[in-house]
Amino acid sequence: MALSDVKCRSIRPASKLQKLSDGGGLQLWVQPSGTRLWRLAYRFDGKQKLLSLGGYPVISLADARQARDEAKRLLKSGVDPAQERKFHKASSQKDSFRSIADEYVEKLEGRADRTIKKVKWLLDFAYPTIGDKCIREIDPATILTARRVEVRGRYESARRLRSTIGSVFRYAIATARAEADPTIALRGALISPTVTPRAAITEPKALGGLLRAIRAFDGQPHNPSGPETDGADVSPPRRTSRGRMGRVRFRKLDVDHS
Repeated sequence: MALSDVKCRSIRPASKLQKLSDGGGLQLWVQPSGTRLWRLAYRFDGKQKLLSLGGYPVISLADARQARDEAKRLLKSGVDPAQERKFHKASSQKDSFRSIADEYVEKLEGRADRTIKKVKWLLDFAYPTIGDKCIREIDPATILTARRVEVRGRYESARRLRSTIGSVFRYAIATARAEADPTIALRGALISPTVTPRAAITEPKALGGLLRAIRAFDGQPHNPSGPETDGADVSPPRRTSRGRMGRVRFRKLDVDHS
């Protein structure tokens, strides 16, 4: 007799293992502890075998039936479902998002150390959710669940995380391990950061006050989370890029006579 969700939920555990059949070899095992597990009994190459399909209710009755039907199709093709699962698992581990992301980071060699550290920092937010998944099985909905930084209100970091994940997928496409970049579908799905414009200092006296305040700064000349601040007070009048000024030591400059 076929099972129903009501029966799967309401069956009470007994002192011994109970096996409830749904037909086609699909069984729900009810442990004395109350745990409910799906099992599929089948024969392959003249031998009786058993395949674990997961626990109920995480794996619903409909999901278990679908897994049974897929296993039956494999059997008709002469494939052992248990061996197919092992092969698929090994392939998934080889092409996991984490392993491909590690390759992508290695390809960034030659970039600034700060850039590489930022990429690794962003990827660490994605690993708990999609790190061990086969990259071909990751869809937009799965990536959306990895937006922990957005939940914390860090909307700009969430945007950069989506971009970084997209870079990993494009690398996987280039190396023939993925066919599409699912992050494209997430454009517009993330909350955009609120940008507060700041008025530029246009009065010479006010600008001079800012430069004097920078020069009088008595903190550490190097910020671990940003570029070095030495020479920041000469950057505006020299119109030098922030990246270049970040690598200049103040002691190398003669501000008063330059």
